[in-house]
Amino acid sequence: MKPIEIPIVEKSLLAIAKSRDMGTARDRLAAMKPQCGFGELGTCCRTCYMGPCRIDPFGDGPKEGICGLSADAMVARNLLRETVGGTASHVGHARHVLLTVRDALDGKAPYQIKGEAKALTLAKLFGVATEGRAAADVVRDLLNIALQDFGRQDEQPNNWVSKRAPAAEQELWKRLGLMYSNPHNEIEMAMHATSMGNDADPVSMLMRLLKVSLVDGWTGLTLTVDFQDILFGTPEVTVTEAAVGVLEKDSVNIAAHGHNPVLSEKILEWAGKLDAEAVAAGAERINVVGVCCTGNELSMRHGVKLAAHNSQTELILTTGAVDAMVVDIQCIWPQLAQVAKCFDTAFITTDDMVRIPDARHIGFHPEHADESAQEIIRAAIDSFKRRRGKPVDIPQHKTTAVAGLSVESIVDILSKVDAADPLKPVIDNVANGNIHGFAGVVGCSSIKFRDKAMTEEMVKALLKQNVLVVTTGCTAHICGQAGLLTGAATDLYCGDGLKAVLTALGNAAGLGGPLPPVWHMGACVDNSRIVDLLGAVAGRLGVKVGQLPAVGSAPELVQEKAISIGGSFLALGVSCHIAPAPRVLGGPLVTKILTEDLQGITGAIVHVELEAQKAADWMVAHIAEKRAGLGLK
Repeated sequence: MKPIEIPIVEKSLLAIAKSRDMGTARDRLAAMKPQCGFGELGTCCRTCYMGPCRIDPFGDGPKEGICGLSADAMVARNLLRETVGGTASHVGHARHVLLTVRDALDGKAPYQIKGEAKALTLAKLFGVATEGRAAADVVRDLLNIALQDFGRQDEQPNNWVSKRAPAAEQELWKRLGLMYSNPHNEIEMAMHATSMGNDADPVSMLMRLLKVSLVDGWTGLTLTVDFQDILFGTPEVTVTEAAVGVLEKDSVNIAAHGHNPVLSEKILEWAGKLDAEAVAAGAERINVVGVCCTGNELSMRHGVKLAAHNSQTELILTTGAVDAMVVDIQCIWPQLAQVAKCFDTAFITTDDMVRIPDARHIGFHPEHADESAQEIIRAAIDSFKRRRGKPVDIPQHKTTAVAGLSVESIVDILSKVDAADPLKPVIDNVANGNIHGFAGVVGCSSIKFRDKAMTEEMVKALLKQNVLVVTTGCTAHICGQAGLLTGAATDLYCGDGLKAVLTALGNAAGLGGPLPPVWHMGACVDNSRIVDLLGAVAGRLGVKVGQLPAVGSAPELVQEKAISIGGSFLALGVSCHIAPAPRVLGGPLVTKILTEDLQGITGAIVHVELEAQKAADWMVAHIAEKRAGLGLK
């Protein structure tokens, strides 16, 4: 078998960095080796100042912490705290979006409600009256229902989880004590429980982990996506391009990086309005490109081109062609400010909780969004003036990518085949085996796995075995750069059954060719769209989500957010592949619960596999077990 090589985009960018004698994350990783074995196993505790404590799960070293904490309790506590970190990130994102919608309705922030259809759909679900009412009034009622959850102390079920989550799963969560009320209370209680001298029962902490993960799934992901759709509109299918070649030598290149479209929507709006100023400065135009999850948000709604995933962020700066990198929250590497200084790139932070030395900070608040966006755009134009005429090195790699496959747009495509029952064509082809099952391949890009192209090779192996793949986050960037978000990839990589289905669906939808075999469903918060899609299929079949022939995968784990997202899938009964292993291997009981015993609690397990083909083979086999449970061959 031909050895897998580093993806061509990264290879080209690393060559540029080397030619400029610039260190990269790969060099910093090499300098760290060997990385701490206790940390990798999860048996390192720094919760109190009698420590840090290290437990040796294999040799003759200490078997418990100074306080007597066991290895299993230690790894469970550490994992729960990681889950809290991921959940807090998404819940904070949700609250920020809610407050922006509130300010827009009050006339304090310059945003307009563009997703009236989404608001009407949610109004029906939440029992909000719509007849004869203005859309703004309907949205305000929904907003008040959402905001109520952040202050309630009545222990009643959270509004969003009780109305948006599948009913059958809610019954399971009630029996397990996992339903929640106020999201902030659960974050507080989890942190309190894991402070020194409190919970020492690993099983108790793992159950709390599932509960906090549900907070992430419904108050973090689902709530965020619902109100972003209300504010900015529900994504529709769009064709764009991906990879570093979307940068333009003679344009003002602005890279929007982060996660919150409240900022990036305004950057894009004012880039259009101030384009003449860029032309007057000698540029051809202003070229806004997307990085990380903000890139996905802009791509889904506006067709903005996808320049880079997270582990390429410092590399695209070394091209010398990025005039401004504008960041908001999450996944922002501090090193970016240092690299930017070498190229007269304006590296601009905007959120008050993201302060990076040597960055320029332009505070972005919704009520002053227009003024801040203009200042940012003009800073980029000034940077272009300074670098105009200087050599740049842009690798000419880019691919076509189809994005914007929200649940609504997917249903719209399927309705071209069967208007009365849009999901029926997919269900029929699952039943007859043309579609073996579904895989949600999500998460970050990790330099530990990029050199072996872990994500794209695993996805290709899944497609070959007729597994339809949906993707979000930086994984979507990876798939885009690998050419997997196009109809051409269907012919290149799919098994005969999946190829036939996607070709028939694409032709029926008037695309003149097959649908892509990998469906770009958005940013990391848009994992809720995957859950909504699974929920719709399960509801149509009258089964639980966990019974579906579906599996999740985070093939290049980096962020705490991936832990909390994965936990929300496990609570739904959807098993997850992950690489590398979460930091639990030093706790044999915790490892056994996650990889075996959880099957008897929620119906799902965690599987660790670092090789792409083996990971795909496990997912295919697991899907086969789910098919058998439904009586399918």
